[in-house]
Amino acid sequence: MTGIRLHAPAPGWSIDADVVVVGSGVAGLTAALRCTAAGLRTVVVTKALLDDGSTRWAQGGIAAALGEGDTPEQHLDDTLVAGAGLCDTEAVRLLVTEGPDAVRRLIDTGADFDKTADGEIALTREGGHHRRRIAHAGGDATGAEISRALVEAIRDGGLRTIEHALVLDLLKDADGRTAGVTLHVMGEGQHDGVGAVHAPAVVLATGGMGQVFSATTNPAVSTGDGVALALRAGAEVSDLEFVQFHPTVLFLGADSEGQQPLVSEAVRGEGAHLVDADGVRFMLGQHELAELAPRDIVAKAIMRRMQEQGAEHMYLDARHFGAEMWEQRFPTILAACRAHGIDPVTEPVPVAPAAHYASGGVRTDLTGRTTVPGLYACGEVACTGVHGANRLASNSLLEGLVFAERIADDIATRGPHREGLPVVSAGTTVLPLLAPETRVRIQRIMSADAGVLRSAGSLGAAADALESLSLSAAEDHFGKTAEPGVESWETTNLLCVARVLVAAALEREETRGCHWREDHPERVEEWQRHLVVRLTSDRRLVVRRTATADFPPVTPEAPEEPQP
Repeated sequence: MTGIRLHAPAPGWSIDADVVVVGSGVAGLTAALRCTAAGLRTVVVTKALLDDGSTRWAQGGIAAALGEGDTPEQHLDDTLVAGAGLCDTEAVRLLVTEGPDAVRRLIDTGADFDKTADGEIALTREGGHHRRRIAHAGGDATGAEISRALVEAIRDGGLRTIEHALVLDLLKDADGRTAGVTLHVMGEGQHDGVGAVHAPAVVLATGGMGQVFSATTNPAVSTGDGVALALRAGAEVSDLEFVQFHPTVLFLGADSEGQQPLVSEAVRGEGAHLVDADGVRFMLGQHELAELAPRDIVAKAIMRRMQEQGAEHMYLDARHFGAEMWEQRFPTILAACRAHGIDPVTEPVPVAPAAHYASGGVRTDLTGRTTVPGLYACGEVACTGVHGANRLASNSLLEGLVFAERIADDIATRGPHREGLPVVSAGTTVLPLLAPETRVRIQRIMSADAGVLRSAGSLGAAADALESLSLSAAEDHFGKTAEPGVESWETTNLLCVARVLVAAALEREETRGCHWREDHPERVEEWQRHLVVRLTSDRRLVVRRTATADFPPVTPEAPEEPQP
């Protein structure tokens, strides 16, 4: 227990529940629906509207062995290859074996996937997959359809939801068990201002942290709130250095910041080519799957070609699709390109890598339990061991679905027992807040020195700059009371996850998966280990390396010795 919490007013209202789910993407809403079906009083807390999370932005689809000739074993093999030696094989096996039925249950909930002429689910390919196993909806609007179906089920079921609510900190009882969360509700309504949901089980499904970089495919709400909350609560996080940069994000200019339009991997799955300014297909000969190699390989190849040619971007050429295929199969991407003055029907699309997905997160076991009793995590905020050093395309929606169901089943099996009322320790440290304008500085530090290309020099510079921001916030705090508010809380959370990412990236002296060290360009066998990070009560980060490639249990019999 760190005894650290954000500077915030005391809760002015509270409600009771058996389970509080924080987040409203595929992971959060699936967990909430299944907990409710088990008879548990469930409250869903979400930062914006129910359908404003990362799920609705997912274009490509959801991966599962649903096609003729495909098997979970083949899906497992592709996932392990993409994960570059750091996947938890048991976690992946659960994902691929439970995945097909989980997708069928999603269809039963109301999700409408695209069909073939004979009524079967239409399947496509994406990077790293040797089979067509990506189910999609609306051509390239899969996430939007999944979100629609789940939100509709939540509303039809009458679940209690609190929208426009930023979660602040975990509440614990006297024994250190989870007792709920504090949160701030924006605007007027039944609840507003800072309040609390008291519950013996909390499910973090807060999504990613892409906003820690200047350019990202993530929505504005993806500020690492769940990982930061978990760290302050004493939970361990792992593999945060493995941030996947999507290879093909629409290039809008070197100075473009914020959420960038994604050009789905499915475009390459249907036959688009990556080319340079001279029209040369540079992925040929680099990997047996060429443009459909795992994302880390494609992103690195693009970056190398850009460096060699002094270019700011490469191109994705799909002119051979023709207008009809673009309009029917990829209407969302076509509209986004045309909105920015690019017509992919008649010209190649300028693309470059941008921050897309956090393969690491809050460390969990196979039932979603973290190292804090009663605290669960699923979806992008979690590190289940499924993704290893690099996520396989379209496994993320499936992971959220499968592990959300496992979490709900575990909570239902254990029952809604209450250990005690929330308490605030006398030694609690109130974390000083960063000014909102610091957010841009954090993003530029991370993009410049901890992005696709990393080295000891760049990461050391990033660590020093982030530490300086942290110290300046503490000094300001002693001089005056920091102003609590959504923007300052988000910025403080971003600094927290940025420090962890940089610390882990600096420690890992090798290139593996989506972690690319220019000064250590090879994969090193002794680094086939996980880095586990926790926050101490004096706000120091403790980084340790696991003894093997396997994750240690979330409730170890004896703590591991920290690495020197």
